[in-house]
Amino acid sequence: MNTLTSGSRPPFEQWFGPQAPDATYGYDLPDLLAVEPCPEPSGFAAHWRARYRRALQVDTAAVTTPMGRDGEHELFTVQFTSTDQRQIGGWLALPADGPARRAVVQSHGYGGRDGPDDLALTPGTAVLWPVARGQPSASLAPDLPTSPHEHVLVGIESIDTYILGGCVEDLWCAATVLLEVAGSVPLGFIGGSFGGGVGALALPWDERFRSAALRVPSFGQHDLRLQMPCTGSGESVRTRVAAAPETREVLRYFDASSAAARITIPVLTACALWDPAVPPPGQFAVHNAIPDGTLHVMSAGHAQYPGDAAELADWNQRLRQFLGL
Repeated sequence: MNTLTSGSRPPFEQWFGPQAPDATYGYDLPDLLAVEPCPEPSGFAAHWRARYRRALQVDTAAVTTPMGRDGEHELFTVQFTSTDQRQIGGWLALPADGPARRAVVQSHGYGGRDGPDDLALTPGTAVLWPVARGQPSASLAPDLPTSPHEHVLVGIESIDTYILGGCVEDLWCAATVLLEVAGSVPLGFIGGSFGGGVGALALPWDERFRSAALRVPSFGQHDLRLQMPCTGSGESVRTRVAAAPETREVLRYFDASSAAARITIPVLTACALWDPAVPPPGQFAVHNAIPDGTLHVMSAGHAQYPGDAAELADWNQRLRQFLGL
């Protein structure tokens, strides 16, 4: 736990101006630490276990294309098949001078990614950066919108068609691909925002993952989230539920805080005290639910502020230590 857990409140009004919304949503740290997860609905575990079994049966048929060497790693583009015959793209890094000692699946925030990054690129580590179905730049699909506010609503009418379920399955298929090329090594997960939320949904059911790090995770505590206007994809969901209340029943199966209560591996979670895109109560609900969770508090999320680079560097260092990178 870092120094922000001492109870000091950053000067948000000074940083973001008096006209900025109160992206604490009226919660201080003790309030956030008391937020409880949403209870899971009937059939929650059966639904996700069936999805996981289906994902394991997919012939991913991965194709890798060399990109060249980056330090101690060989880089590749990768394309593989996920559930529903979705073609998923991404990037792969393998140790250049010996076998992998560990592996990491690293997801992304809403908006996708344009290439690999070096967060998990440490000696002996194999990394796969998959891009979720429909997201730029590697997994675009003609029938799926790229905008987070539209993407998050695809198939929301049913628990069997909601796109977040498919995005979770993409992570499981990515893990299959990575372990096929890296071998039977300890597997970790890294995900932030969108990637943190779908990661929390994925982790309870997949015993291949040994540890994980989630940063400002989305999709947590819909009982609160649906009451909190925000600038992120949650606003589209909030508006949809207001117009179609029956949608709330679907969301119960995609609540990251409900899933987090079933995670059995060690998880490091970075939660923000101020965040206009992913309301902090939802983030903390995910952390609070994890049985073996370690909290890292950040001043703000989805924003630039004084000292943000130092806070991010502190998080990255702690993440590497936690995952043994």
